[in-house]
Formats: sequence, structure tokens, C-alpha cells
Amino acid sequence: MEIRGKVHEIGATQQVTESFKKRDIIVAFAENPQFVEYIRFEATQDRTSIFDGLTVGEEIEIAFNLRGRPWTNKEGVTTYFNSLVAWRVTKLANTATAASTPGYAEMPAPVDLSGSSDDDDLPF
Repeated sequence: MEIRGKVHEIGATQQVTESFKKRDIIVAFAENPQFVEYIRFEATQDRTSIFDGLTVGEEIEIAFNLRGRPWTNKEGVTTYFNSLVAWRVTKLANTATAASTPGYAEMPAPVDLSGSSDDDDLPF
């Protein structure tokens, strides 16, 4: 799978275990400019270097695989996780940094949902 978007944030390489490392990138994906999606991709092992040389605001095309896996907790409840694992990033022609890219500065910032309260009426 592939999508095009703008680099919003580039994470540092994390050494998870002695033999496993990963790195995240957040891509602003604006199929509809009024509703920008901030999508997290990860690269693992030797592919963590594919995010080197990228800067915030650059337009990129990112090729990725969709991965899913179950995890069962000690109470026997199974939860499913999805990951978007990047394997190639291509800078698109005529891209620039966020300060000089028209439209990027106008994209709304992501909304912080971590401060949710118990009194909301959302069904999830």
C-alpha cells in the first residue's frame, strides 16, 4: 500500500530489546483538506534509516504493509493491534520545509484526546 502526505513528526530510533529497534514517523494525510488525518507509521530493524534525511513539511510517498496481531491478557481477554510498517519513503519533487510549503501551516494541529472524562456520551 502507498499514500502521499506531509511529514508532520519524525521520532528517534528506539532500541526496544537488544535485538529489536524501531522508529516512528507521523504523516499528515489530507485526502480532504478540512479533515487532516495524522497517521503513525513505524520502521523496524535496518529500515529505521529510511526516515533519515526527511524534514517536517516535506511531501512524501510512503510504501507500507498493514500488519495485525492478537494479544491475550492474563484474564483471557484478547485485543487486536494493527501496525503500518513502512518499507520505502520517496520524497516528492518540488517539496520544501513546512515554513515555505503553502497550505501546510494552515493544517489544523492534531486534537489531544488523552484528557477524556467519564462523563462524555460517546458510545466507545
